[in-house]
Formats: sequence, C-alpha cells, structure tokens
Amino acid sequence: MEIWKVHHRHNPTHEQGTRAIGALSGGRLWLLRRDMNGGFSFVATRIHDDSSLTMDEDYYKILEISRSASQAEIQKAYRELARKYHPDLNPDNQSAKERFQKVQLAFDVLNDSKKRELYDRYGSAFESMGAGGPGRAPGGGGGWPPGGGAGYEGVDFSQFFGEKYGAESASPFGDIFSQFTRGGQPSRRGPAAPTRGNDIQSNLQIPFQTAVTGGEAQISVRRHTGKVETITVKIPPGIESGKKIRLRGQGETGSGSNQPGDILITVSVASHPLFQRTGARLDVRVPVTLAEAVLGAKVDVPTPRGVVTVTVPPGSSSGTRLKIKGQGVKPRNAPSGDLFAELQIVLPEKLDDAALDAIRQIDEANPCDPRADLKW
Repeated sequence: MEIWKVHHRHNPTHEQGTRAIGALSGGRLWLLRRDMNGGFSFVATRIHDDSSLTMDEDYYKILEISRSASQAEIQKAYRELARKYHPDLNPDNQSAKERFQKVQLAFDVLNDSKKRELYDRYGSAFESMGAGGPGRAPGGGGGWPPGGGAGYEGVDFSQFFGEKYGAESASPFGDIFSQFTRGGQPSRRGPAAPTRGNDIQSNLQIPFQTAVTGGEAQISVRRHTGKVETITVKIPPGIESGKKIRLRGQGETGSGSNQPGDILITVSVASHPLFQRTGARLDVRVPVTLAEAVLGAKVDVPTPRGVVTVTVPPGSSSGTRLKIKGQGVKPRNAPSGDLFAELQIVLPEKLDDAALDAIRQIDEANPCDPRADLKW
C-alpha cells in the first residue's frame, strides 16, 4: 500500500495547506479531496493491469452483447449462457463453473438499470461510488467546519482505509485524516457507532420446473473485498417471477457490529416450451391422433408429480380441455392447483387416395358448419 499527501504551500484559504490525500491499495486509486470552497469529495477508481480481478472484466463482453443492448437482449444472452455453463450441466468442469459465476455477476449488474448506469459511468469501481457517484459527502456544503466538521462524519472509508477516518486508532491513516479533517486539532469524537452491514442485491433466473416443484439453485456474489463467493439457495415450491428470497445474515459485515446485512435475491422464472402457468393453474397442449380423437383413447400426460393417464372422450375436437385435478402448482402452505390438458389433433403427413376418399365420405354423411358462430 502506498499513501501520500498533496500540499499547496501558498493556499491562502487553509492554514494547513493539505488539499488531498491519496492511497493505492489492492489495485485501486483512492482520493480524498477538499476543494477551494471547503467542500469534500472522494474518487475511487481501479488501476488496470494484467493481474486484474474478475470484477475488472467487461460485463458486456462476458454476456457477448453490445453496450447498447436492450433489457430483453441482456436477459436472452444470460439465459443462453447460463444454460450453457450451468454447473449442473457441467459437473466436472471448473472452467464452466467459473464462467457461470462471471455470467451471473455480469447479469446482476447489467439487468439492474441503476447498477448498469453506474457501471457505464465508472466501470468496475461503480460499487464504491454509491448511489450518487463521486462528489460531496452528505452535509458537505458551505465552508470548512471547525473542529472536525459534522458534514464529513457520515462518510465511511472503512472498505479501503480499514476504519472510519478521524477515529483514534493505530491505523497509519489516522494521523493523516485527523490533519485533513480537523486542521490538526485534537479529536473530540468518541469511537464510531456500530452500523449494520449492507444488504447485497442479486438476480436469479430459475427453470420453470424448479419454480413449480421447488429445489436448489446457486448464485455468485461479490464481496466488497473483491472475493467471489458461490452460495446455494433453497427455492420454495410455487415461487413466481418478481418474488424475493432473503438470506438473512449473509450480506456484508457491519462496521464494528455483529449484525451483517442480508442477501436479497429477485427471482425470475424461465418459460417452458409446452407448459403455461397462471397462479397455481397449469396448462399443457397434448397431441392426439385423428383416430384417438374420433374413437376415444387413454393417453399419458406428464405432470409435476409424475405421469398420469387420462381418458380422451370419443368425438373430441382440437381445443377440448381435460381437467386433471390437483396436478397443478402446489405452493407452500396452500392447496394444489389443477392441470388442464388441451387436445390437439395431429394429422398424418401423408394420406393415400383410399384414406382421402374415406374422409370425403364421412364429411358427406355428416354435414355441418363448424364456423356458424364465428362472428366479429
């Protein structure tokens, strides 16, 4: 770690002449700065090198999209890459697991409009900028406050200097911050009050089947230290898109506190090629042959809890719905929904002359107008 002070000896405004404090730590450049009007600001950025961590990588390149990609394009790219590199599909492939973690991290940022805006503006250091980006600290307007200045006491530099500036400690930064913020005057502050750790926001897309029956999934979170951690999440049955899962006590560690924050996971559910869901109800289209529809038959239908056999009544048309009671979604602490199987008649690709003649005879012997009630 390297730290320095920049002095302006002929600064008529401030007796000490200290204008900025900078530090190089963990590949980041941190700058604590006081402007000519006595205001306070700080800037944090990362110095790129060949040994940069994963959070320095281009999230757009990780998702293989352009920087102008729409929300729909981001989600589509994530679905494709998540399926390709998912650990369950690549159980012995460490490279795929690492790639999946990068894809998850990139999606967490770019799928959140506020995080994406900060990332586009500040790059990999965006999380250090806070909601407002670099600039004045809260309450930092007006002149330089005497005796330490209450306008700066709410700024927490612990994530890169190890503790709150201005607090009495053995930190090598303590004296520098004291001179910077108090003009060299003795501190009148007590120890900083403990604060609860920050929550971590994450996004997770799960398969349709997992949302219906429940199960487990994995997320990758990045701590403020830069470490990437994989966490297994239990998915309750019946969860829907937009719902949140809270992992209590697994967020960031608080300053001087034993109360860590939480991880808040926003769930999105992938679509299914055959099944549709409305609340606890499931719908599926079941193909049947012409003979099965005309003569009746027993056919197997897959459900979330196994295959069931249903009876197709003779003379069934396409669009006929068969209700399979209790085979829909079974949310936790709620009754099961139903599954509705909609019949679709599938004709043979080729019919010989004899078959065509038989169909014409049937049509002539049973005249009807199936579109009699079709009106605007």
